[in-house]
Amino acid sequence: MLQFIKSQTHLPEKGIQNTIELLNEDCTIPFISRYRKEKTGNLDEVQIGDIVKFKEIYQTLEKRKIAILKILEEQHILTEELKLKVQKASNIITLEDIYLPYKKKRKTKAETARNNGLEPLAKIIMSQNANDIESIAYKYTNNKVTTTEKALEGARHIIAEWINERTDIRNNIRHQLECYATINTKVIKAKIDASTTLSTSFEKAQKFAAYFDWSESLNRIPSHRLLAILRAEKEGFIRVKIEIDNQKAISKIKDKIIRSHNDCTEQIELAIQDTYKRLLFPALSNEALSIAKEKADDAAITVFAKNLKQLLLGSPLGEKRILAIDPGFRSGCKLVCLNKQGDLIHNETIYPHAPQNKSIEAIKKINSLSDAHKIEAIAIGNGTASRETEYLIRKIHFKNSIEIFVVSEAGASIYSASKIARDEFPNYDVTVRGAVSIGRRLANPLAELVKIDAKSIGVGQYQHDVDQTKLKNSLDTVVESCVNTIGVNINTASESLLSYVSGIGSKIAKNIINYRNEYGAFSSRTEIKKVPRLGGKAFEQAAGFLRIKNAKNPLDDSAVHPESYKLVTKMAKDIQKKVSDLIGNKELLQKIKLEKYCIDSVGLPTLKDIVNELEKPGLDPRSTAKVFTFNQNVKTITDLREGQLLPGIINNITNFGCFVDIGIKESGLVHISNLSNTFVKDVNEIVNLHQQVIVKVLQVDVARKRVQLSMNYK
Repeated sequence: MLQFIKSQTHLPEKGIQNTIELLNEDCTIPFISRYRKEKTGNLDEVQIGDIVKFKEIYQTLEKRKIAILKILEEQHILTEELKLKVQKASNIITLEDIYLPYKKKRKTKAETARNNGLEPLAKIIMSQNANDIESIAYKYTNNKVTTTEKALEGARHIIAEWINERTDIRNNIRHQLECYATINTKVIKAKIDASTTLSTSFEKAQKFAAYFDWSESLNRIPSHRLLAILRAEKEGFIRVKIEIDNQKAISKIKDKIIRSHNDCTEQIELAIQDTYKRLLFPALSNEALSIAKEKADDAAITVFAKNLKQLLLGSPLGEKRILAIDPGFRSGCKLVCLNKQGDLIHNETIYPHAPQNKSIEAIKKINSLSDAHKIEAIAIGNGTASRETEYLIRKIHFKNSIEIFVVSEAGASIYSASKIARDEFPNYDVTVRGAVSIGRRLANPLAELVKIDAKSIGVGQYQHDVDQTKLKNSLDTVVESCVNTIGVNINTASESLLSYVSGIGSKIAKNIINYRNEYGAFSSRTEIKKVPRLGGKAFEQAAGFLRIKNAKNPLDDSAVHPESYKLVTKMAKDIQKKVSDLIGNKELLQKIKLEKYCIDSVGLPTLKDIVNELEKPGLDPRSTAKVFTFNQNVKTITDLREGQLLPGIINNITNFGCFVDIGIKESGLVHISNLSNTFVKDVNEIVNLHQQVIVKVLQVDVARKRVQLSMNYK
């Protein structure tokens, strides 16, 4: 395993070995990267994640090897040579190629031919030494094989299977597919014609119009385009074919097999044509497409992960009294008031827009509630009627200064209908829960968004088309990383937030909430050990990421792990100070000679982390939320004009560009070529999710509801 992971990651052997040992001891990635730097050689979360990934790939490969060896042994065909081949296989494709000749097959043409006694004839043909092959074939006719031609056909089926099972031939075609394959599409006209009668189907079909007759190199096609093509095929709008130069591929097979020119040659050539068309190309072209799809999935999932991380680490407003509005027209605007802790203290519905048009009443109500509950900020959902509601709010003359924010609603409806929301607000309907979620997102995006299935937040494309297990694992890893990077206040955190803390999980998170409800707030990290089922290992993994405000020991509200408390106490004692004197005192901390405290288990990396944490204990790395205002004259796509400069917020990032909310229903696309006046390889190097930008309108397609924007206009 060690050498396999090293060959894939090129990381130091000792770091890999120690990381594997820690993982086998049920340590988590955040814990290892933060508190075991000396053991890993200061590997970061990404590097440790790679070790986890290739450890799992290796274990899957080894498990398959064991299964194959067992089957071969049961069939009494396992030789030492074959066993060695299986054991040396370095990937799953090579392994399955080795196993292919011995794999129990469903009834095939070759199997039928063998049962009819034609294998000796196939061997004679493959020897390429015989003449007058028809006379030889006649000897193999019987009541099941009634003619010479049927005998030769059966022999060719056996030869075709032999050729199909040759690893060198399979690898040669794989190479041609890898280097020269094209992916081609053809529109299914009947499906398109049928879709014109249904507006929704027609609209869906038009999204894929660019791919109705498409051809592109398979090894160069961008991930988003491949996923779009495969979705169009799944929807039934197109047919997809993988193609290479068939004659060239067949010619290469002939070069490997045909050694002479006699009566056998024609039969072998026919067998080659048959195996290529019927066995080799269908299987290997599907394999090539599957590999391309897997790469596209990985690329798309990487984009999801990057976007989700930026979204979760979005700027929080902090503990403020918030009035949140889930806007709407006919059904009205659901309005809630939240205290500094995010608790619901009031809710009602106002009807400022058509058809009721009770805007004056709505203004009075918002004004009075803002005054009564000392509201400090207003959060407006960015869905239907968002701009109209924002315009209304900005007309109000509040007594106190109130900041106004437009907040993304993505996934809010998923949360409001979820069990988590029902448990939190059993006596309120989905509209109230949705409005509460909008308000809480403004206060602390991370704490609220962890309650929603990550793929429902809308931070990428084709989330339903990629490998769902890979997607979930990747996004869960991102959420876990973000939660542990920020740290969690154990006395205020929700069950959802606690469940992502290193070593906790959903069951222990529930027990923490139950303990909190029964005994009140935790007063120290030591008390956390009293939670049922939270044993020594869970405490070790979790303690450094759990915060306790106003604790007796100031280190309990920091990222300093309890295992280092004695060390910090010694540092303070050596300079004749208390631990509390060190907190936030940069001048005092600089006097500590860290080399003095180095031991085998604690080196300079950990000591530097401790000092940095003491300097700014519990510092939230996220910046504070900033007010943003859209162009008040642009409310719909018809208000746009080419050449306009508009303020916007980046609300999605893909491999081919980013989408910008400019205050209308349709987000505009800044293609990667319009991001900068220099070459851009990675969109994330130029922009961030929720970044406030100024964009130029390049093109407006009202019919297709598409807006092209540019950030490269200076």
